[in-house]
Amino acid sequence: MFEYFPNNYVWNLSVCIAIESGAQIGEIDEMCRSIRDAAARGDDAGTAEYFASWVRMADKLAELAAEDEAKGRHLSAATKLNRASLYYQTAERMQAHGFEPRKVIFRKGQDAFKRAMQLGRENYERVEIPYGDGVIPGVLVNASTPGKRAPIMVYVNGLDSSKEMLYWSGLARELLRRGVSTLHIDQPGSGEALRQYGLIATYDTERWASKVVDALERRADVDPKRIGIVGISLGGYYAPRAVAFESRFALGVCWGANHNWGEVQRRRVAREGDRPVPHYWEHVCWVWGAKDMDEFLKISSKANLDGVLDRVRVPFLVTHGSKDRQIPVEYAHRTYEQLVNSPKRELKLFDERTGGVEHVSVDNMSFGRSYIADWIAETFNE
Repeated sequence: MFEYFPNNYVWNLSVCIAIESGAQIGEIDEMCRSIRDAAARGDDAGTAEYFASWVRMADKLAELAAEDEAKGRHLSAATKLNRASLYYQTAERMQAHGFEPRKVIFRKGQDAFKRAMQLGRENYERVEIPYGDGVIPGVLVNASTPGKRAPIMVYVNGLDSSKEMLYWSGLARELLRRGVSTLHIDQPGSGEALRQYGLIATYDTERWASKVVDALERRADVDPKRIGIVGISLGGYYAPRAVAFESRFALGVCWGANHNWGEVQRRRVAREGDRPVPHYWEHVCWVWGAKDMDEFLKISSKANLDGVLDRVRVPFLVTHGSKDRQIPVEYAHRTYEQLVNSPKRELKLFDERTGGVEHVSVDNMSFGRSYIADWIAETFNE
């Protein structure tokens, strides 16, 4: 894992996610060089300085994109806006819930991404699925051809990501090459669903997953018999839970197994393992709608796959980094071992030979996305 900031895993994680999402290394250096002292003060203390530096670069790219667009150079503008959106969202992701400027920057990131997709003439469709008092927003990459329906994967977030970050992970590109569509969603508790519509996370993920399947079954370009789900990070809990209770899913994948997330929280209280974002406890209370730590720990204790996975009766792939510092590798084994009724279960641990050993392969996502895409395409085709 590339570690720009000595002894600050949380800040390094954000940098590595950005690099794997398409950041330019020179821009990374420009944004991070001036805040190295701030990083030395710990995960939380210097996040406002982090925010200012990354927003400054994103604003510059947005200005340069506007100059390109004024000259009719739409593809160049799209490239710059895509990185601007990445930097805006990275800056916003690192802030405490109550940090007021994050709201404006989140919207800037959303707008920049949409405009980048339009100007770049990308394979992109905005999807909105009604849920509760809001919607589950999605980004669809469509592999169907005229008159032929395509299989599709629902791609779900972890604790602190967004549908745009899922898009930047590159899995949809690999699936598209193999004839599989991808719907990236901000499920309740993540991204736009949380920030725009106030939809909080829930342990019984089939509640929203079933609504997504309902919407996909109504589409003429989706093969209703070949709808799968893949979850990254905390999505490694959400996806298996959804498959266990929503029988219409044809297969499932974990990119990072998260078998007992409630237990992970108790370990973090005891300072065991690394955290994904600064201001962690404030963040998780916001995501899960808890008024305080005690309530959050009670809620999170329900995020446990023990006693659930024997309900899974479709193919399932479990992947995990062998040196994951956030989620113990033992959870990957536990998830795999409990998939006793899956007709095709597989456990893949990414190791030093392949790369991808860190949490959700953030040190090298290329091997993980290729392996997962191959398994999905092969399984859909069987």
